[in-house]
Amino acid sequence: MFQPSLLRSDTLLNQRSYYEVSAVREAPQPPLQGSVRADVVVVGGGFAGLSAAIELADRGLQVVLLEAERVGFGASGRNGGQAIVGYACGQEPFEQQLGREDAQRAWAMSLEGIELIGQRIERFGIECDWVRGYLYAADSPRKARRLLEDLAAQERDYGLACEIATGADVQRYIGSERYHAVGYENTSGHLHPLKYALGLMRAARSLGVRVYEGTVAQGLTDNAEGVLLTTPQGSVQARYAVLAGNCMLPEYAPRLAAPIRDRIMPVGTYIIGTAPVDEALCQRLIPGRAAVCDNNFVLDYFRFSADRRMLFGGRVSYTTMTPPRLQTVMRRRMVDIFPDLAEVPVEYVWGGFVDISMNRAPDFGRLSPQVYYLQGFSGHGVALTGLAGRVVAEAIAGQASRFDVFARLRHRPFPGGPWLRTPLLALGMLWYRLRDALA
Repeated sequence: MFQPSLLRSDTLLNQRSYYEVSAVREAPQPPLQGSVRADVVVVGGGFAGLSAAIELADRGLQVVLLEAERVGFGASGRNGGQAIVGYACGQEPFEQQLGREDAQRAWAMSLEGIELIGQRIERFGIECDWVRGYLYAADSPRKARRLLEDLAAQERDYGLACEIATGADVQRYIGSERYHAVGYENTSGHLHPLKYALGLMRAARSLGVRVYEGTVAQGLTDNAEGVLLTTPQGSVQARYAVLAGNCMLPEYAPRLAAPIRDRIMPVGTYIIGTAPVDEALCQRLIPGRAAVCDNNFVLDYFRFSADRRMLFGGRVSYTTMTPPRLQTVMRRRMVDIFPDLAEVPVEYVWGGFVDISMNRAPDFGRLSPQVYYLQGFSGHGVALTGLAGRVVAEAIAGQASRFDVFARLRHRPFPGGPWLRTPLLALGMLWYRLRDALA
C-alpha cells in the first residue's frame, strides 16, 4: 500500500533541491477559507493542473486550483527537466488498442506538447532555461542495435528523424567511451522545471485563476448538478472537477479517486547536482548541451544546467524508500560515464516520485460526467502534462475527441492488492536491472 507517511518522512523530500535553491518563489498563496464557487475546480498545482487551469481560463471559465503543498512541490518541481517527444510506453499501446490513425493522432499531440512549452514561455515571458536538443544513447552492442532499430521505426512510421552516430563518431555528440550508438534530435529539449511551474502559476493567476496553496482536497461528491469538493477549512462548488495532482495516491484517495488508485504506482527517482564546471568541459562532454538518456529499462538521464552543473538522475526506488548510499552510488555511475567529473564535488542530492501506469501509457479519463482525471505520465510528464491540460479543457468545453483518444486506452491495476503490489513490483524491477546488466 502506498504510505504517504513514508514519503513525507523521507529526508530527500524535505531537502531543498538545486531547483529550489536556484528559483525565486513568491510568498505562498493563502489556503482556502470558507466556501467558494467556480466553473471548474482543479486539484494539483503541478504542470498538468496549471496547464488545465490556463486552458480553462482562456475559454472564459472561472477556475479554482487547490495545491496541498506549494505549487511545483511534487514531480513537476523535482524532475530531470527533460521534455521528450512521444510516450514512455512508445506507440505500441496506441497502435494495438486504437489503430494506426489514432496512434498517429497521439504522436502529433505529443509533438504539440513540446511546442506548447515554447508557446507558453513566449506568451507569458517565462524564464526557465529552455534548450532544444535530445540524445538517445545505448551502452552495449545489443542495446545499440535495439536503439537503431527503434529510431529507424520512429522515423519510418512517425517522421521524427535523428542524426545517428556509432563507433568513434559517437564522440561528436558525447564525450564518453561508454556508448556504442547515439541518436540526436532537436525537437525535444530541457528546462528548469520549477522555474517553469512558477511561471505557469503566474500565468494562471494573470488569467483570473484563484490559486490556494496549503489546501488538501479531502472529499469529493458529484451529481448531475456538479461537484462539491471539501478541504479542511472550506469547500468548492463547481460544475466540473479535474484531478491532476496524483490525488489518488495520498491518504485521501478513497474519497477522491478510489476506482483508479490501483492503476498507478509511485516510483522514486533521484538526482545529484555537481558544482559548476567550466564551459570548455561542458562543451567537451556534451558538445550540443543536449539532454541525454540511455535506453536501459532502469535508465540514467542527465544534462548540464544553465549554470553548467551536471544534473545526473536515475537510481529508481519501487518501495517508496530512498536507496542506501544513494549519493555514493549515483556519483559512481556519473563518473563511470564521465571520468572528467571525478574531482567535481556533488553539491545537491534530492528525490521525488513519479506516477507510472502498468503499461507506461498515460491514463486520462472520467470518473463521472463531471469529474475528469489525469495520471500515469510515467516519466514523460514535462511535455505530456501540458498537452493533458489542453485536451481536458477541450473536453470540458464540449470538444472531447482528442481527450477520448487517451480515455479509450485500457489500463489494468497493478497486481497483488494493497499489501503485495509494491513488493511484486520491486521484484519485477530487479529482473529488469539484471537484464540491463547482462545485455
